[in-house]
Amino acid sequence: MDRRSLAPYLVLALALAAGVSYVASWEMDFPPIANMLWKGAGVSLLALYAALRARNLDGWLICAVMAFGALGDMLLEVAGLTVGAIAFLVGHLIAIWLYLRNRRRALSRSQLLFAILLVPATGILAFLLPTDRGLAAAATLYSMSLAVMAAMAWTSRFPRALVGAGALMFVISDLLIFARAGALEHAAWIGLAIWGLYFLGQTLICVGVTRTLARNPLG
Repeated sequence: MDRRSLAPYLVLALALAAGVSYVASWEMDFPPIANMLWKGAGVSLLALYAALRARNLDGWLICAVMAFGALGDMLLEVAGLTVGAIAFLVGHLIAIWLYLRNRRRALSRSQLLFAILLVPATGILAFLLPTDRGLAAAATLYSMSLAVMAAMAWTSRFPRALVGAGALMFVISDLLIFARAGALEHAAWIGLAIWGLYFLGQTLICVGVTRTLARNPLG
């Protein structure tokens, strides 16, 4: 294996190390800028991994999805929930485009029904979870856009065990964020669950899409 082919896997290993180790920063008294950069490092490196493997438009689209995810991670730290959510929303829209370009040719009724029901079910949960009712409408709208992304991932040609599962983990992670603004506010495990599901979900999405494109770029 030459250096060029090895480089993406080294970057992927660094991404995993950065994402997992970010949890350690929660117990450290770092400046806000350091926390922001550490939080964004994992998914930023996933974007770099995708860029190193990109060979066509779809490859660059998954790179952009990861890049906007990393931007959202960092903006949440320095600019607040609304600005961070806008960056994530752009990433979701790009992902929807990617998955629509790579639609699965045949779906079972159960697969199609799951994808259809996922969107309203997610919206209802997002509306009900926050104690702050002023947050409920925005949470619902954002979560439904995320759920559309996940539904498109589920019905795409990319492997459900990686990309579909990763997208669902992303949905659950964000629902837990809204639950933390409600009944789970004081749950000791909630922060770890939110970050773990989110970062693992992003990793599965990135790896699943890039592997499929490497093997079968045209679908």
